[in-house]
Amino acid sequence: MKLLIIEDEAPAFRRIQKILQEIDPSIEILEVLDSVEDTVKWLTNHTCPDLILMDIQISDGISFHIFEETEVRCPVIFTTAFDEYVLRAFKVNSIDYLLKPIKKNELEKALNKYRNLRQQTNPAQADLAAILSQIKLSETKYRSRFLVGQGDKMLSIRSEDIVCFHSRHGIVHIHTNNEQTYLSDFTLDDLLNQLDPDLFYRANRQFIVNAEYIRTVHKHFKGKLLVELDHFQGEQILVSSEKSTSFKQWLDQ
Repeated sequence: MKLLIIEDEAPAFRRIQKILQEIDPSIEILEVLDSVEDTVKWLTNHTCPDLILMDIQISDGISFHIFEETEVRCPVIFTTAFDEYVLRAFKVNSIDYLLKPIKKNELEKALNKYRNLRQQTNPAQADLAAILSQIKLSETKYRSRFLVGQGDKMLSIRSEDIVCFHSRHGIVHIHTNNEQTYLSDFTLDDLLNQLDPDLFYRANRQFIVNAEYIRTVHKHFKGKLLVELDHFQGEQILVSSEKSTSFKQWLDQ
């Protein structure tokens, strides 16, 4: 099996390399690249590998830009420290999504998944379309409405009218653009799997915010970002310094 690895952190690559050697010494790493630009050039000038292990946040942006600039003709296993891109990953060539630090058993399962999918196709014609067709992924449909209670009534709230979700004392509150607040039966983790990641972002442990209602973003203490929303007057919304880069990339997509 010939692999291309997209990873900009040397310790993360060394860990992946060590695990791959333990799983299967015959695996060949063709190249290790750390940027969108270098990956686009490599894929343009080389035969596509059997499989790509791809980090999402790399040195010059997020790796989804690779798919916009060149054709990727092989399956991808995403390896990342962030869980908010999972739905977006499966819109492209992903057959698995592994969170860092990468665990040997999880990577081994992902590689076995690739091998099994490949065996289900004609080995001589085991192209990307044939392999991915075996996964039978349906087009992702994100939640467009939420049913909430108001006294003895039930209201249907459109997702696009939601300014943010705020978890306080274990209870999730829905704040809308008419400055009303409702209770949700879902946790923020549940909501992340239901909301369009192009529109909603997990700013921190307490907030998921809607891009359409972000008024301003300010630089804050120790590399954090302070987010101000229209139609919301609650507590401060801070994005950590560790997530500030991905947050800005999400806003700029």
